[in-house]
Amino acid sequence: MIKAENLVKRYGTNYALNDVSFTIEEGEIVGLLGPNGAGKSTAMNILTGYLSCTSGKATIDGIDMLENPLEAKKLIGFLPEQPPVYPDMTVIEYMNFIYELKGCTLERERHIDEILASVKLLDVKNRLIKNLSKGYKQRVGIAQALVGDPKVVIFDEPTVGLDPKQILEVRNLIRSLGKKHTVILSTHILAEVQAVCERIIIINKGRIIANEKTEDLTKTIEEGFRYKVKISGPQAEVTDGLKSIRGVKTVTPTGERDADSYAYVIEADRGIDARKPIFSLCSSKNWPILGMNPVGTDLESIFIRLVDRANGETVTKDSKRRKAH
Repeated sequence: MIKAENLVKRYGTNYALNDVSFTIEEGEIVGLLGPNGAGKSTAMNILTGYLSCTSGKATIDGIDMLENPLEAKKLIGFLPEQPPVYPDMTVIEYMNFIYELKGCTLERERHIDEILASVKLLDVKNRLIKNLSKGYKQRVGIAQALVGDPKVVIFDEPTVGLDPKQILEVRNLIRSLGKKHTVILSTHILAEVQAVCERIIIINKGRIIANEKTEDLTKTIEEGFRYKVKISGPQAEVTDGLKSIRGVKTVTPTGERDADSYAYVIEADRGIDARKPIFSLCSSKNWPILGMNPVGTDLESIFIRLVDRANGETVTKDSKRRKAH
């Protein structure tokens, strides 16, 4: 559905994007992550036709964005970070305006009402947009992106400034859109990506540093898995027993104590899932396990480690270049 091939966007000697390639299949919900200035917005602006690339190619459902921009743009609904609404229009006036602006040919009244119902705006469709809350204005922005029933919907920071209830509603809406549309979600809220997206693309300094299914992202980290385990049993014996498990690299008591139970951080070799052997050991020794949680494998930790690793590699390469000259 969406294909970016060797995208480069250069401003003088600075690269906003440097040889970026990825493919997004029909019906996927993909999160686009990266620190500020990483190139996320540049990539989205190229995909939506707001910006041309220095070199490379972007296609939407096989249509080249540079060669046939009007046809490609008909397939895209876009919500920028600031919703493009007109505050002095009512919601229904604005939706009719967008309908005409896009040259939509679907049955007008039914199509607009279906969109307003899906984003829960029917009750306020006759109110002025300037009198709506930020959450409702954001819904209006989402609604305009859906006019024309586009195959691809792209959201840039769709929940910024919303309260927790509104954030949950927008997340549920994005999930439901994935049943009929291909969705790209750019956000700084990592929990949002984890809750909504099936796949994650991370960009740093204009390059892709990860492109994985959400549940597989931890495999991109070179270090092994770590777990924090609370076990009821003699601390010295438990420590020695845990160290004897095949694939366990380190066992570190944290000093936390709860009655006769102690907490340990266990690190396993890469690719080794030590949870079952830990359970088997404790069961055979009659040491109850009172808790086990992964450490450093949440999306935020992975994101930071990937970016730090990529920055370290960039610094090393730059240093080598300077020495060569």
